[in-house]
Amino acid sequence: MANRTTPYGAFNFIVNFDGGEVFGGFSDVSGIGTELTVAEYRFGNDKENHVRKVAGVHKVSDVTLKRGILNSKTLFDWIGSARVQGPAAQRSVTITLLDEAQKPVQSWVLRGVIPMKYTGPTLAGKGGGDVAMEEVVLSAEALEYSA
Repeated sequence: MANRTTPYGAFNFIVNFDGGEVFGGFSDVSGIGTELTVAEYRFGNDKENHVRKVAGVHKVSDVTLKRGILNSKTLFDWIGSARVQGPAAQRSVTITLLDEAQKPVQSWVLRGVIPMKYTGPTLAGKGGGDVAMEEVVLSAEALEYSA
């Protein structure tokens, strides 16, 4: 495979749930990330007067998905399951970046995901070509990366 010098576009991606089902055409995915907390510690008999950095727990950022409203109950069924079943409703979500030929470039896999927040569209009777958009915020326990 040749080395690529041009960055990939941010507009070719798919979102899959539980490894297969493509879950609607999302227009935006934001917030993919992880953070590792660091504890500072110093031995009392260290010769140098500085702290050591010790890796602590990590956390995964909340991920926001936005899409135009579709005639689908799948999202609301999942939200309902999370309300009733709690952790038993967790799913895996895979976000895959595609190249210009629609071939996978890299993926981020969110594990232990539940829908944390849903925001419906802003509706206005002014007419025009605005799309009714909905937003869901996902809470994940783990983030994996694959190329």
